[in-house]
Amino acid sequence: MDLTATAQPAQSPIKEGSEATFMADVIEASAEVPVIAYFTATWCGPCKTLGPLLEKTVTEAKGKVRLVRLDVDKNQMIAGQMRVQSIPTVFGFFSGQPVDGFVGAQSASQIKAFVDRLVEMSGGNAGLEEALAMAEQMLGEGAASDAAQTFAAILGEDEGNTAAISGLARAHLALGETEQAKAILGLAPKGKENDAAILAARAQVELAEASADAGEAGEFAAKLERDPDDHAARFDLAMALVAKGDTAGAIDTLIELFRRDRDWNESAAKTQLFKLFDSLGPKSELAQKGRRRLSSMIFA
Repeated sequence: MDLTATAQPAQSPIKEGSEATFMADVIEASAEVPVIAYFTATWCGPCKTLGPLLEKTVTEAKGKVRLVRLDVDKNQMIAGQMRVQSIPTVFGFFSGQPVDGFVGAQSASQIKAFVDRLVEMSGGNAGLEEALAMAEQMLGEGAASDAAQTFAAILGEDEGNTAAISGLARAHLALGETEQAKAILGLAPKGKENDAAILAARAQVELAEASADAGEAGEFAAKLERDPDDHAARFDLAMALVAKGDTAGAIDTLIELFRRDRDWNESAAKTQLFKLFDSLGPKSELAQKGRRRLSSMIFA
């Protein structure tokens, strides 16, 4: 499976416009997706910078927005109707109406923000959000293979989607494919390596590796019955509980170990607790409660 393949739009999102096609290319087409009308000219200096940035950003939107270039010298009537006073001038259309725009050169980040507003306005990300929710439900119900296919399809539409990268990694982890899960996490865009979703998946991978040969929880519980100060047995019990999926039990066990000896084995209890909290995600009540319990002990 090519995890980084991108879906090809049915038609190019960028085209040359004219007065004859303006109604179809801009007004009517904006009923489907937002359309950017870009008024330019061959002699326009700032256009030579703005044009390529616009085209790059629209291309990266993968069909969620379109761009129509209009040469003001060849389309003076439309330029007049739109009251274009100087160029470059850019209008964003949605549902047949101009809804946003700007005049003059813009930075790459400003153009990205402009395009993102148009996409958001049109609900262009709604389909991906629904697909993400569906994939998460599949994963939660144990259909890891189906979830992996759905997450991969989402990445085909939006290759930098950290929620989909995290989901795909967790799906492969559920399938027992730890190395594949680690490789997928490497797809996280630069600057988003510490996104909450990526951190959660990475923590789950690390915990899965650490608990792979954890042994039986009963064995370590018996050791603790004989010697409650056997810190190694308590730590091993926590990892065995992680392997069983008993995260709450693992947290309780590690917090008790931290209470007894916070510095044992280079603060191993605290390190594993943070991994567990990260693996649950920032919205988890179990993680939030665990963090509060740990903090109250650290700062007591």
